[in-house]
Amino acid sequence: MTLDAAWAVDWVRRSAAAVAEHRDELVELDRQIGDGDHGENMQRGFRAVVAKLDALDAPPATVGDVLRLVATTLMSTVGGAAGPLYGTAFLRASKAGATDALGADGVVAMLEAALEGVVARGKAAPGEKTMVDALTPAVAAAVEAADHGAPPSAVLAAAALGARDGAQATVPLVATKGRASYLGPRSVGHLDPGARSTQLILEAAASAAADAD
Repeated sequence: MTLDAAWAVDWVRRSAAAVAEHRDELVELDRQIGDGDHGENMQRGFRAVVAKLDALDAPPATVGDVLRLVATTLMSTVGGAAGPLYGTAFLRASKAGATDALGADGVVAMLEAALEGVVARGKAAPGEKTMVDALTPAVAAAVEAADHGAPPSAVLAAAALGARDGAQATVPLVATKGRASYLGPRSVGHLDPGARSTQLILEAAASAAADAD
């Protein structure tokens, strides 16, 4: 089983739906330790992505084509740190997905590229209470699943679980990057909004892959 451009489009649409459904939650999480605009920014960005997909004259040919559209749209429409970070993640992932279809190793390469992009752009490391804390265990879980012969859908399911656990693990951390770092120890006890939105997006990818089986 492989994942093609149709899966990537479904992933994007499900991500947009998930971000819209959890907009208020993301706003509240960001209000507690940031600017309070993460939910609104992410919803606006993914709405713009879906609008661009709907306006295409022909379906995208590759996974990379879809992810490149996501990247450029998020960079131009999402404010704050999220636009550049997510934009870079999807742009790096698009280069790994520049093929007709992704197998398990291709999914891993895509996720690894996304993580590398976020780390390079945000200069963040695990343990600093950022989206890296969700992406890092997601990639590790994906690698392990692929190494054990799992198909792409199972690799993404493992990544989504890793992201969930990683997001929850940000609660006791002290933020040392971004706006949340201004709070210092007062950031303890709060879930990082970027880690949470990362979880939602990877869960959307896994859900789309499961239905593509």
